[in-house]
Amino acid sequence: MNKYIKFVVAAIIIALGVYLMFNRNIGWGIVVVVLSAIPIALFFKNENILLAFWQLRKQNMEKASKFLANITNYQSQLHKSQYGYFHYLQALTTAQDNPQKTEGLMKKALDYGLNMKHDRAMAKLNLAASALSKGRKAEAQKLLDEAKQLDSAGMMTDQIKMMKEQMKMPTMQKHMHNPHMRNRGKFF
Repeated sequence: MNKYIKFVVAAIIIALGVYLMFNRNIGWGIVVVVLSAIPIALFFKNENILLAFWQLRKQNMEKASKFLANITNYQSQLHKSQYGYFHYLQALTTAQDNPQKTEGLMKKALDYGLNMKHDRAMAKLNLAASALSKGRKAEAQKLLDEAKQLDSAGMMTDQIKMMKEQMKMPTMQKHMHNPHMRNRGKFF
């Protein structure tokens, strides 16, 4: 549903409440006017994103991705403050199936902006993991330090420690040798 249709629905509900108040149903009119706050709140917080967050909390990635699939054109359906969370949720739901796509979505989420510090910390942690997997240790270290600063509640200290331990380990590509190259030069 387009985000501006919600304002039209709220205006119709308010008009109905005013009509009820003029027809001596003041109590029901007040209730209807208060109920008009629901579509106004859903303008700023999209229902599909709220339901996707709820499903993520329950660790149900399939349902969360279905709710995100209901948002066909995020620019017309969401308020600008939710563009970042849309990409953030997409990255979280596709992280297990398609990890290559996660890095781009997390970068978009950070570009659009995430309101909560722990969400920004999680995005930086995911970006650090993808940078580390591609062998960019300096970038991963920088992102881990930023994630540590943003994690004021200490919810991700274990993950940050694990990532730092992984950074200390040598990469297998540098130390892996071709077994057929052992005899090279022996007969020449």
